[in-house]
Amino acid sequence: MGRKCQLTGKKANNAFAVSHSHRRTKKLQHVNLQWKRVWWAEGNRWVRLRLSTQAIKTLEQKSLAVFAREAGIDLNKF
Repeated sequence: MGRKCQLTGKKANNAFAVSHSHRRTKKLQHVNLQWKRVWWAEGNRWVRLRLSTQAIKTLEQKSLAVFAREAGIDLNKF
């Protein structure tokens, strides 16, 4: 599994590291991913997902079922 949020699809961003002399080298800005156990009320069980911190904050507002439906994810596979 790659470094990608399972609900939002966020992944690494290509960027430049700029030195004091303004020499630019390529670098990756990775997403802040966390393993999170989330209670899925419809399935009546815990689901373990790899989520970005932005997705964890959004889960506090939306339910997991609504968020997964918008992302097009089947929670029975997790």
